[in-house]
Amino acid sequence: MNQDMDIGVTSREPKKIPKQARDDVPIATDRTRLISAEGKKPRQRYMEKSGKCNVHHGNVQETYRYLSDLFTTLVDLKWRFNLLVFTMVYTITWLFFGFIWWLIAYIRGDLDHLEDENWIPCVENLSGFVSAFLFSIETETTIGYGHRVITEKCPEGIVLLLVQAILGSIVNAFMVGCMFVKISQPKKRAETLMFSNNAVISMRDEKLCLMFRVGDLRNSHIVEASIRAKLIKSKQTKEGEFIPLNQTDINVGFDTGDDRLFLVSPLIISHEINEKSPFWEMSRTQLEKEEFEIVVILEGMVEATGMTCQARSSYMDTEVLWGHRFTPVLTLEKDFYEVDYNSFHSTYETHTPVCCAKELAQSRREGQLLGPLPSLARDTGTARDNEEEEE
Repeated sequence: MNQDMDIGVTSREPKKIPKQARDDVPIATDRTRLISAEGKKPRQRYMEKSGKCNVHHGNVQETYRYLSDLFTTLVDLKWRFNLLVFTMVYTITWLFFGFIWWLIAYIRGDLDHLEDENWIPCVENLSGFVSAFLFSIETETTIGYGHRVITEKCPEGIVLLLVQAILGSIVNAFMVGCMFVKISQPKKRAETLMFSNNAVISMRDEKLCLMFRVGDLRNSHIVEASIRAKLIKSKQTKEGEFIPLNQTDINVGFDTGDDRLFLVSPLIISHEINEKSPFWEMSRTQLEKEEFEIVVILEGMVEATGMTCQARSSYMDTEVLWGHRFTPVLTLEKDFYEVDYNSFHSTYETHTPVCCAKELAQSRREGQLLGPLPSLARDTGTARDNEEEEE
């Protein structure tokens, strides 16, 4: 029987926590070099650890669709382009209405009677395009210096004044609304939501589980927080169709309500590897050969603003550690609990079966678990424990 079929379980005898966990020194968790040395090529991430998706939309033919939702398009622009559009819209509006004011003065002949005191112009003290442009700015922004004023003998000017006042209010509402929404976006709130650098697979309540840790650095909490996870993996159907980025749900407590979080202190999110899990037939050896990515999404409302916030991260197959647990970070102090974020990403080795969850369940049903058998951490941890006992 090969190594994958060797069943190992957590010993019933009291075990010592490895020296790395006691000293709060994180065990090396980068398996990329090890797996690459075995012939595994580096792959492109579907999502960065920061939550940015590595997907670019090319050859979009129907670009007019962006204009059908102009408000969202402007909000999604980068700040430099957003400020450029903001400035250009106001400048073009002032120039357009300034030209109309100058055109009215030109047609009426006001520019030819600047020195005639008996002549009643449409706009007093309007002597050219520059003064018409300044009058347009004063009108739309309601500055009203009082030097240039419209007269009652100009009906076309009164109509233009009404039109500019109405359109100016619409432009103000649209542009200021875009800026307000962009400023109040809760994207930066996600910067204080943390995900552990690695996910781990180990035993919990005598069941093989996939786990990762989440935390919130702020004292203001995320309201109605919920967590979900997706497995991104290539798939080939029975008909031969190849799906390069197939998405499969990973149950992190949706049926029991455990996916709804009270995120006051760091929490370990657990996925039980059972018959419905995509990792049901994956052993430690198979994990090192598989190519997949786990995308985790944390959502909730910002307590201060009530706006929805979303934080994302991902774990490549090289970032999933078999036979590890997370180091505890919560300690009880006088009158409060303290979280040590220095150990947030730390893990330590633990006794874990090297077989898949399916084989583990079959062996238990057949009654083959008669005592402590070899496991992942036993080979690496026994020698270390013996050295510590001798000391």
